[in-house]
Amino acid sequence: MTALSRRGMLLGGAAAGAGFAALTACTPRPDEQLEDALLDVGSDTVPFFGEHQAGIATKPQAFATFAALTLRDDADADAIRRMLQVLTDDASRLTQGRGALADTEPELAVTPARLTVTLGFGPALVRRVAGASAVPTWLKPLPAFGIDELEDRWTGGDLLLHVAADDQVTVAHAVRMLLKTARATAVPTWRQSGFRRSRGSEEPGTTMRNLFGQVDGTVNLRPGDDDFASGVWSEEGWLKGGTSCVLRRIRMDLDGWDRLDTPGRDQAMGRRQSDGAPLTGEHEFDEPDFEAMGPHGFPVIPDFSHIARARGDDPRPTMLRRSYNYDDDTVGARDGEITDAGLLFLAYQRDVDEGFVPVQRRLDELDLLNQWTTPVGSAVFAIPPGCQEGGFIGDTLF
Repeated sequence: MTALSRRGMLLGGAAAGAGFAALTACTPRPDEQLEDALLDVGSDTVPFFGEHQAGIATKPQAFATFAALTLRDDADADAIRRMLQVLTDDASRLTQGRGALADTEPELAVTPARLTVTLGFGPALVRRVAGASAVPTWLKPLPAFGIDELEDRWTGGDLLLHVAADDQVTVAHAVRMLLKTARATAVPTWRQSGFRRSRGSEEPGTTMRNLFGQVDGTVNLRPGDDDFASGVWSEEGWLKGGTSCVLRRIRMDLDGWDRLDTPGRDQAMGRRQSDGAPLTGEHEFDEPDFEAMGPHGFPVIPDFSHIARARGDDPRPTMLRRSYNYDDDTVGARDGEITDAGLLFLAYQRDVDEGFVPVQRRLDELDLLNQWTTPVGSAVFAIPPGCQEGGFIGDTLF
């Protein structure tokens, strides 16, 4: 066997080294892959034009702001039309990473981060444009519930701007631009901002958690499910392809919740806080067994638990829940509380009276969770269908 010369070994090693260097040069480093992924988050866009408005069936973004406006007394149908046309133009640009036509800070628009803008109409706007006959029967304030302590500053509105993205600067810029566009026709009534986990911080498809630590939204209509279209999208008149939106600001007593032990929390919800599984199951999406009895003859899932009260005769979900947490430090905190925090509960359904209201009536009657939650804001909006290029959101109403 011929021994390798020193020169041959060096040349061979050099060639191998060159090959390895070339290979590693073509293989992205982990930090480069992370940087690329982060850039994707910022550059991702959601189409604006289409049959339905974006921001409903869209996978929820990390940040959202909801702004309600009241029409000025002199705002007639023509003024409302002009406002909606410009709002549509602004939104179609901003959501694609371009500054609005009169954008004074277009630099802030270049990171769309899945920005969506969704418009909603209150009953007054619909009446001014098309008369009382065009107002859906469900487009009105919700019935009075015993647990409500509604505050005017979080209630009602003629026009809803729902702005969401995976970047908070993007949301703030878009909201300001849209409010500037609308101010000749409508004035701000209230503004609420919420958040979820940041994109990429947990596995896709993970159910959100509220600030009680609970999994929130397990029983839900989901895009792609057989019941989604029939449960969410309207087939009626000018609203065909649109939906309804209920927005409830629910203050949560986090300090009181702190004093409740884990078994008490699980009993109040009817699910384990640790993994979201029903008390009769092993996994989050297991079907609850409301007939199961414990060793002492009591239901394993108490009749007063949240999931027992929310359950109707038909176990299928009746609405799309798309909620956000809020934490407004001490602005609205009560005596002795260190924070004003809670949930911006959003429900989308074809008909509010068939979707949200029956569920809320049952919760109002006997939901133990009511001891730690108080609705302080409430609004109902019609969400018109999407539009095509050349049209505008709400054009079916005119």
